[in-house]
Amino acid sequence: MAEVIDIRELNILIEQQSAFITSIKRGMEGVIVGQKHLVDSLLIGLLSDGHILLEGVPGLAKTLAIKTLAQLVNTEFSRIQFTPDLLPADVIGTLIYSQKTESFQVKKGPVFSNFILADEINRAPAKVQSALLEAMQEHQVTIGSTTFDLPSPFLVMATQNPIEQEGTYQLPEAQVDRFMLKVIIDYPTIEEEKQIIRENLNGLKADIKPVVEASEILNARKIVNQVYLDEKIEQYIADIVFATRYPERYGLENIKPLITFGGSPRASINLAKAARAYAFINHRGYVVPEDVRSVAYDVLRHRIGLSYEAEADNVTGEEIISKILNKVEVP
Repeated sequence: MAEVIDIRELNILIEQQSAFITSIKRGMEGVIVGQKHLVDSLLIGLLSDGHILLEGVPGLAKTLAIKTLAQLVNTEFSRIQFTPDLLPADVIGTLIYSQKTESFQVKKGPVFSNFILADEINRAPAKVQSALLEAMQEHQVTIGSTTFDLPSPFLVMATQNPIEQEGTYQLPEAQVDRFMLKVIIDYPTIEEEKQIIRENLNGLKADIKPVVEASEILNARKIVNQVYLDEKIEQYIADIVFATRYPERYGLENIKPLITFGGSPRASINLAKAARAYAFINHRGYVVPEDVRSVAYDVLRHRIGLSYEAEADNVTGEEIISKILNKVEVP
């Protein structure tokens, strides 16, 4: 009986603590038409201390979304345009010799910000991508012999254009695995498109004012960690990830030849974290299976290796995830 009371109290606490989510969503809706999934994904990343990889054709408000979020949360925003001639120093900073003091001084790069938009990340070579890797994983940057901590919260949203292949460098698997979510952005509906046209022709710019402080986000992260995750849900998450590694154990022998590797333990951790954040966004103090299913595609799509056989048959990661979610027993 004590557990029931605890969950009831937890629900009340989370309803109070997650009130700012409504304000952020309202602020985002004032600037961005539609793209509810993108907004939810950004909030999940922000509340779970995770980074997001966005894939979509140009012009779908990817840059606008993270810029607006940075303005709504009273934080600093940096945009780094990745190009083939970019150097690691252009991202993290470098040492500059000062003739006045006859010594080297640190010039910090644009990565020293709360929200980083790594635009078209696959246009820069591996050396630059790996410079961002330390920042994302360790939340610190080493310039010369000195290590600097990055500000908190720290969120990297990288975008990649799926159309152009010329002049692009595929992200290494280790780098891709660092992203908590890989979100595919689609075109707006025809009604949303008409609204976008109207708003742009009117030329009225929404006045964005901060609705939440960075300290409140850091506090909310602690509350998200208190969201109740039942043992059965834990088992469900482990089963989904194990089904990507050993499909034959779950009666999915037919998809085994399509997978070269499954999700790492990072997939399980991020699935649990994202499900908790999703419950919090929906003002709920406990995780239900539907939360796990809602975030499963974004957490797993970049963590499943497809075989040549899958590519030859035009089988996508989404189809494999769907088969797994339909087969694994829901608690």
